[in-house]
Amino acid sequence: MPMMLEEHINALGGGIPAMDDDLFGDEVLPMASGSPSKQLQQRLDDMRSRGCCRTIAFSKHGIIASVTPDGSSVNLQCPRTRPKDGSWELTEPKQCSMMPPPLHGGPIVHLAWAPTPTPELAVIDAFGRICLLSFPVYLNKAAIIRKWDTDVQDDLHSVVGCYWLPTVTRSINVTCAPAVKENDKYQFINNISQNFGPWHPNPQKSALVCVTASGLLKLLFSQNNNQLQEIHLEMESVASSDDLITHAAICSERGKLLIVLATISKQLKVVIAEINWGVSQPQDKQVPPGSLPLRPTLKIDHVHTANLLQQDSVDSPLDSSMDLLSFLEVLPPILDIRTKSMTPAMILAGRSHLPSPQLHYNLDHQSIIDRWDIALDQAQQLHPAFEQRGTKGGPTSALGNIAALRKRESTVLNKIIVSVDTTLNGKIICFGMSDGTVQYRDRMAMTEISQEENEKQIMIMQQAGFHFVEEKPSLQISFSANNCSYVQLCENGKVRWNTLQYPMAQITESSTDPRYEAVLTSIIMGFVNAGHQTNNFDDVLAVARPFAEKYPRFLHELLTKVVFMLNTNVDYTDASSQDQLPRNVQLHYVMSILNHFGFRGDFKPRTFGGKFISLSMSLRNIYILLVMASSALNDRMREKINPLDDPEAVIVLSSSMKWVIDLMSWMTDGLFLLRDDPQFTALLEDPRTFVEMTDYLKTKHNVSLHLLLCSSTRWLLAAVIRRFPWLQSVCQRAQQMLDNKPAGSTPDTPITANQSLHRAYARLQYCITTDLIKIEEFEKLLNFVTDQVRETYKASLAGLQQNKPQQPVQQKPGQPSPAEQAVKKAQAHCELSILLADQPPQSFQNLVKRLFESDLGSIMGSTDRSNLFFTDFPLLEVHDKDSILAKRKREGKYVDVFRRIEHRAPQLGMHSTGEASTGSAEHPGFRRCTRCCGVMEELQTGRPGFNILVSLQRKCACAGSWAALP
Repeated sequence: MPMMLEEHINALGGGIPAMDDDLFGDEVLPMASGSPSKQLQQRLDDMRSRGCCRTIAFSKHGIIASVTPDGSSVNLQCPRTRPKDGSWELTEPKQCSMMPPPLHGGPIVHLAWAPTPTPELAVIDAFGRICLLSFPVYLNKAAIIRKWDTDVQDDLHSVVGCYWLPTVTRSINVTCAPAVKENDKYQFINNISQNFGPWHPNPQKSALVCVTASGLLKLLFSQNNNQLQEIHLEMESVASSDDLITHAAICSERGKLLIVLATISKQLKVVIAEINWGVSQPQDKQVPPGSLPLRPTLKIDHVHTANLLQQDSVDSPLDSSMDLLSFLEVLPPILDIRTKSMTPAMILAGRSHLPSPQLHYNLDHQSIIDRWDIALDQAQQLHPAFEQRGTKGGPTSALGNIAALRKRESTVLNKIIVSVDTTLNGKIICFGMSDGTVQYRDRMAMTEISQEENEKQIMIMQQAGFHFVEEKPSLQISFSANNCSYVQLCENGKVRWNTLQYPMAQITESSTDPRYEAVLTSIIMGFVNAGHQTNNFDDVLAVARPFAEKYPRFLHELLTKVVFMLNTNVDYTDASSQDQLPRNVQLHYVMSILNHFGFRGDFKPRTFGGKFISLSMSLRNIYILLVMASSALNDRMREKINPLDDPEAVIVLSSSMKWVIDLMSWMTDGLFLLRDDPQFTALLEDPRTFVEMTDYLKTKHNVSLHLLLCSSTRWLLAAVIRRFPWLQSVCQRAQQMLDNKPAGSTPDTPITANQSLHRAYARLQYCITTDLIKIEEFEKLLNFVTDQVRETYKASLAGLQQNKPQQPVQQKPGQPSPAEQAVKKAQAHCELSILLADQPPQSFQNLVKRLFESDLGSIMGSTDRSNLFFTDFPLLEVHDKDSILAKRKREGKYVDVFRRIEHRAPQLGMHSTGEASTGSAEHPGFRRCTRCCGVMEELQTGRPGFNILVSLQRKCACAGSWAALP
């Protein structure tokens, strides 16, 4: 019921006018924040007391490590694909059981990830004790490589700064940013930065550098025999408590370490440290360089000392807490694109203030960022009076160089900074705030990078319309390596994963929609940068998945550009480049993206492209498995006829070969079905209807033709088939040797071992012998299609090769001519279309027509079609019928990615005893891929023969990482 006063005012001609707060022309200030929580006050106290206080860390491999609330252990989590529908979620925390027990009063205070190819984590407690964990297989299950039991238990040894040395493999870094729009098209700008070390002599290893509160510089490194060692050097002489170091920051600078120290007495000291690894060249050329022991030594040089609080710093009317340092960072030199010169290293020092209830006036949160440029090798200038006076011995001698700190303008923020990270190789600084928001600032000018939409230039994904939603108060924030997501430690102690999201209703799938182009461009940048930096890109997949599901052409446009920018070779028609296919990391990267977007959930049919690429990646994994098995034979036993002496290894090979034969049989049946389909054959008669062929195949979910036409899958099939005669010969010779060898003749060969090995080879012999199809005829079909594809390319692209440039072009010896490059580019474009499960080129019409009219005749004559038609192939997981999928769901059947056998769902969860599946002899545990939800049984074996094959499964066949199931 309206009030009488309101009716009276409305009757006079309107409501109450809005109050104008801006009475004197000044800017309207926001309302002050409420009183801070106790958790935030504790977090700020921790940041002020020590430089190493990060208790949550997001690795480049996708692992999220966080310290438990009581500080006694570490929880491990990772983003994963939800098996139900293919969306993304954060796994439940799994406590690291390998952690040694903490000491009373010495909780875990810091976590630091190494940049090594195999994830390594440094866990540091309040006493400065260091425990190193490795993650060779799982993202959520660690192996301890260094315990802290022998470390000193002393507060003076508490770590106030640490730094992992970069690896040699990352000495050159390429970043793709920004994307600038010119003539309605985005142009990507690639920036190259070089790291000059220092680094570990072994390119696969790093070393941990630490600074203690007492001024001790420590180096933890791994010898070439994998033994961990430590050396240290005293940097500072601590005479009183004022000399204690509270914060230390370290970075690489021209082959040396640049160390910045902050003491209790507000002194800022710059130190240069040099690592000499003591590696000498071996006198004997047969001695590999990596076998010599490392004898590193440390050398330091104090180059500058200054006051942390200088007169030109920002004065604050707040309490004395603003004099306390909350964080200290040092950023290495980078290349300035605008000036084409290297910028000096930069020091960032942050001070924060929280409103106190004791104050008589209410003030807002505030953080002040002080900056200094470190100018090294500055020539000392002598006063002119001394130059005029001269010396008795003649002219004055040259003075040495010194370092200088150039103070830059400070930055004031009305928020509390709780985390500092960098992205794009240090060009952008990411600040995590206590209210859950994030800020991006340019490293050079310290200006904030707008997170509003900007169609003309895209530096970060927020400028394409993405935003982090549901921002909640945070105690710490850790950004992913791709800057597409972050994890935050909330005030309730829970870890929360926040990804970039986009309001999908705002854009349309149209080339004229600028928002669609901006979104596509930003996601391309995310995948390309992840490919350049070899980062885990699961969070980029999570951001891009809604677009791939909603817009049919999005995935094709995305991967076409990614393949071009990563310079990925997708054409394996020529025999000269085919041997490089298994080692093509970029192609595997692109296939992994396509495979994920084709996954819709367990017991749900894959998309057309998802089914095609899933079979291709499994075939690639089996080929590598087969090659490694044969290579191990040649390396270990060159004179004996004993290929694999482990029955389990032979059984895995037999299951893999059965999978390959099932694939060939299933492809043959699919080709026969298309040959008998009049609607399909009618599409092959006319070039105008040939363009509809792939759309029709998608309605039938038949990828057999694409597997045959794609050069990479066709080569993999032919390469595996060429190994069949070798396998048959191995089986025969191994069985003859076991038959002639008396069982149990030696202690190392008991009766059961010989019997098991004999049965394994008999199984392998049975699996590579099939009555469904003739393997020789299928191999002839592959070779014939390969020849026809080459002839088709040669005929259709002959016009490009005949075109000669009007002006002669100088080319280097061995470099292809421009005409040959044009042919290669056009041929690769055709192969990319087939790889993405799209329409083959128009020139393939006669080839496909001839294939179904005559070329299939030979294999049809040698195949029992009725037997082939009624054969089921459950190991391929290519079922599309809802009834079959529903049955498999009821039975709970999963196919093992490695062993190619079926498991049942009850084994994947809890055992009958209710205990977690940690793995034992009776109940082995399971691992699951975080990207494609593939399942693999955990194999516990100490046999070296079998370990050769198991070691290949550190990653899933789809290139995703494993997570141990609870």
